[in-house]
Amino acid sequence: MKILISDAFDKSLPAKLARFGEVFDDHSRLPEADVVLVRSKTKCTKEYIDGAPNLKLIIRGGVGLDNVDLEYAKTKNIAVHNTPAASSVAVAELAMAFLVALPNNLIPGHVTMSKGEWAKKELKRTELFQKTLGLIGIGRIAQEVAKRAAAFDMKVIAYDKYVDKSDVAEMVDFDTLLAQSDFISLHIPFTPETSKMINAETIGKMKNGVVIVNTGRGKCIEENDLADALKNGKVKAYGTDVYYSDPPDWDNCPLLKKDVPNVYMTPHIGASSSENLLRIGDIVEETISKFAKEN
Repeated sequence: MKILISDAFDKSLPAKLARFGEVFDDHSRLPEADVVLVRSKTKCTKEYIDGAPNLKLIIRGGVGLDNVDLEYAKTKNIAVHNTPAASSVAVAELAMAFLVALPNNLIPGHVTMSKGEWAKKELKRTELFQKTLGLIGIGRIAQEVAKRAAAFDMKVIAYDKYVDKSDVAEMVDFDTLLAQSDFISLHIPFTPETSKMINAETIGKMKNGVVIVNTGRGKCIEENDLADALKNGKVKAYGTDVYYSDPPDWDNCPLLKKDVPNVYMTPHIGASSSENLLRIGDIVEETISKFAKEN
């Protein structure tokens, strides 16, 4: 078996996988690969798959599979797996970090201090205590966020079209979530149904001064509408780890314009904790082992 590690995984992974065959990271050897390991950077398009005639298994280290052409892989009898359980804690902690940092003005506080400015009067904090957190999606990551929010004594509500009950959140309809939430955190995949679901219409139903956090998928946001809402103050702040592309289009992304205030960004590092990369590696090893036994 020949295994191509196409994106960044933990450095220990090649040694773990050596028992299955040859492991390499040379992209020019894609045509030789029986197994390809990807994260977010590599896009397993029709063209990519056609360039790998021996490919039998794609493993995406992470939650979503929107960078893999699942339908085309199926026509080629290529098995596709991901590692959804591994990343829950890592992404949830980043979402929670945004939820703590934004209302506490931690980033403006640091920036002004580093410039020699004493902005004590200008920077006002808002507590999480007894505020309402609305979770759009109540999968593994959102459930971990809910547990952490409960420690701050937040009221946690959630909307998920495919879930009726939750042990960690009160399930509500979408409009109720928009109307009641002081903070909104997105935890949904990108699909035709979720594309740009946060837009001028849905933002208009939110509380004035709402804070939005997105560690799900960038394309679930209509960026122009959100930029307008940030400029007029309808949305107080937006914290995001995800974009329309990795990296974003620096020249054309509305949220990166200098006149759009209170946008706080990280470079898609939600699943990049050292602990998570080790967990992903363990699941990749288990997946390949099971695949080898069955084929």
